[in-house]
Amino acid sequence: MNKILITGGSGFVGTNIIEYYKNDFEVLNLDNKAPRNKAHLPYWKNVDLLDEQKTLELFKAFQPDFVFHMGARTDLDGKTLKDYAANIEGVENIIKAISLTNSIKKVIFASSRLVCEIGYVPKDEFDYKPSTVYGESKIIGEKIVRESKILNKDWIIVRPTSLWGPWFDVPYKSFFDSINKKIYIHPKGLEIRKKFGFVENCVYIMDKLIYDNKLNEQTVYLSDFKTLEVKQWADIISQKFHGKKVKSVPILILKLLAKIGDILKVLGYNSPPITSFRLNNIITTMDYDTSEVEEVVGDLPYSLEEATTITYNWYKAQG
Repeated sequence: MNKILITGGSGFVGTNIIEYYKNDFEVLNLDNKAPRNKAHLPYWKNVDLLDEQKTLELFKAFQPDFVFHMGARTDLDGKTLKDYAANIEGVENIIKAISLTNSIKKVIFASSRLVCEIGYVPKDEFDYKPSTVYGESKIIGEKIVRESKILNKDWIIVRPTSLWGPWFDVPYKSFFDSINKKIYIHPKGLEIRKKFGFVENCVYIMDKLIYDNKLNEQTVYLSDFKTLEVKQWADIISQKFHGKKVKSVPILILKLLAKIGDILKVLGYNSPPITSFRLNNIITTMDYDTSEVEEVVGDLPYSLEEATTITYNWYKAQG
């Protein structure tokens, strides 16, 4: 039985990776937080990736065949790069552990689409334009991987776009929350296209990538292959919750509500329904070239309708 080691396996994507492999592989989750899926407790070791010695010991003891490095600080609240040490020194520690573990065949390192600001389309994988400290930390993490002198295993860097599905949380669960609470309002007359990713499709993609050599030492975007139109998707979700489509209002009204949300956040309200950042995220077209990944992976297992149904059923089951 092959062995899969996941760092950050208690997080959203990591939880879905464990669920995908747990019946056919021996699985180990290294995370400093308990699994959000309590059924995954048997696979969990409580370790901070900044603890170099313990991380090395667990790699050595487990001897994984494949490594998914998903562990990171992913919120946007940090003020300096020191706040994102897990994304920098944590990567260095993982690379050291990988270099000292002979069993490993392939490593997937998770980065982020936020190495470039929303709406910016990079010319190549080395073209960066961050707008957050988090994005800066992920750029440094990518460079550490590419420039490492000791990383002696096959590897690939994936940049998740906006992933959604079972076990998600803020901010992407907020989209479902707002539709469920009937507070989502779409900008009237705007057709907004996004290359988002259903998490189970994206785990399927990564499974294909660990057995493929064509994209070794490259950086690719991790998402569904078809762009979705936000209003159409919102209507699919709303039909499941309420049996009707979402409401639309002029964009100027949404901009005013976003400004109010900005003020609420400054006053200490952590998650207002809409802010200028979230509105900009919603209305900006987001498309990425996934053609090389498509050639390796082929068709994805879940359509938008199927993926939304799976997510809706999970959401309702959470109460």
